Amino acid sequence: MRITGLGHAGMFIETAGGSILCDPVVKPSFFGSWFVFPDNRALDWERFGKADFLYISHRHRDHFDPWFLETYVSKDVKVLLPEYPTDDLEQDIRALGYENIVYTQAGVPLEYGDLKIMVTPLRAPSDGPIGDSSLSVDDGTASILNQNDSHPLDLEKLLAFSKPEAYFTQTSGAIWWPMVYDLPHDAKQNFAKLKRDAQNKRAMYYIEKVDAAHVFPMAGPPMFLREELFRYNGYGLEDDSIFTDSVQFLEHMNQQRPEQAGHLFIPGTVVDMNAGELTVMQTLYSDADIERVYRDKWSYLAEQRDSRQDEITAEEATRAEVLPPAEILAAIKAWWEPLLRRARTIRNGVGGNVRFRIGDLDMVVDFPKAKVREYAGEECVYWYTIPADLVSTNIRDHEIDWSNSIFLSMQFEVGRSGKFNEFLTTFLKCLSRDRIEYVENWYAEQTDQTEDVQLEEWVVQRRCPHLRADLSKTGKIEDGVLTCSLHDWKWDLESGKCLTSQGHEIRSHQAAHARHEDAASPAA
Repeated sequence: MRITGLGHAGMFIETAGGSILCDPVVKPSFFGSWFVFPDNRALDWERFGKADFLYISHRHRDHFDPWFLETYVSKDVKVLLPEYPTDDLEQDIRALGYENIVYTQAGVPLEYGDLKIMVTPLRAPSDGPIGDSSLSVDDGTASILNQNDSHPLDLEKLLAFSKPEAYFTQTSGAIWWPMVYDLPHDAKQNFAKLKRDAQNKRAMYYIEKVDAAHVFPMAGPPMFLREELFRYNGYGLEDDSIFTDSVQFLEHMNQQRPEQAGHLFIPGTVVDMNAGELTVMQTLYSDADIERVYRDKWSYLAEQRDSRQDEITAEEATRAEVLPPAEILAAIKAWWEPLLRRARTIRNGVGGNVRFRIGDLDMVVDFPKAKVREYAGEECVYWYTIPADLVSTNIRDHEIDWSNSIFLSMQFEVGRSGKFNEFLTTFLKCLSRDRIEYVENWYAEQTDQTEDVQLEEWVVQRRCPHLRADLSKTGKIEDGVLTCSLHDWKWDLESGKCLTSQGHEIRSHQAAHARHEDAASPAA
């Protein structure tokens, strides 16, 4: 088996039973904000476009590049479609003319001669959202797991496919917190460090559990080449950003897990695997190039910025003409109010007004009353400032996932009163009837609390109230606070209150023997 790095989450897998093109991206994504780091334009895209199979893990535009597919990939390619509850990705792919769809089933291997493939989807509101996946491949000569951005909950079932010798996984963030938030600078620096630490912790959790002999960080970080975002590359010019690069992560991993081999996986990396033997070589970047990209990063980024402004200009030319404020308000009102009426759990979870300043429009979304109207001085739990051309473009394109456009672009500002509100973010990712109905049903199912588990001196519900992870495997307790290691969400066990977001309380109590010991102590 041979795996070639294509940049970001992209890879080209050549096996004894055919080749698989995974998540190829060349064009900048998210309104021209994200560029592939390091630059991948010099790869032989004609060759990689001749794959037997195409795998798009999910529809986020740093994984799904319509321009690339139309330019290089035959319409006859077999498309491995993850089994998602809504058909948004399928419709996107069919709109490009691809009809040779292979409908995979969750966790069920497909066999093509010597080649065995399994696609494992995730379906929680925050996965993709409603769609992220991993790809397992085994051709008899080697086995790999391409996890990319996904955060699977049932690793035992995933790893039952085969023991991967090489493991490819996201280690850098794909989020806008805390960079775009209205916060004091020292708070941003503190929150950015906490976020980087949490991302490292989550990546190491998976690396330890998968326990592959060889690990390849991938799927980020991006390059920000827009002038106003340039300062947020890496850890940020002022240490207020979250984007750990692969070299930084590999240094961290080597300290934590020296028994596992970590390898740089960038555009042009070629990994050859056969019967337990693995070799890695770089074909696009020399050792000197790599040293410069990662050790003199800001100079490299500045050169990329100065030479690629034409791509930013080209992206801006594709945006919609800015609509008048009254038309924006009318369009959002007609679009969102029917969804709000169907989203009872989300409305209750948000529990207040959310303000949007969009160009000259100042509007509020009243979640409890399911209304969209002009802002009239109401108290708000969140407030956004978004350029009118971005919103006008999303209205024109009826973009149902604003994280897949505006939020990940980081071309906006936001503030909030209190904690992160997952329900609000979920609503803005699920602006279609199918998505809203799925999410409402999904939240209803999370009320199942039929099984408990003991963790140290506490008895808690087995399933994490956030995304249903098994807390007997992912939960850790320190000073009465439970942390789920998958997403670093926290709960105060004495009260059951979630310390990370509104709602999501946990059922918990001290174990009987712990209560008896407390009662028998002199202090009692």
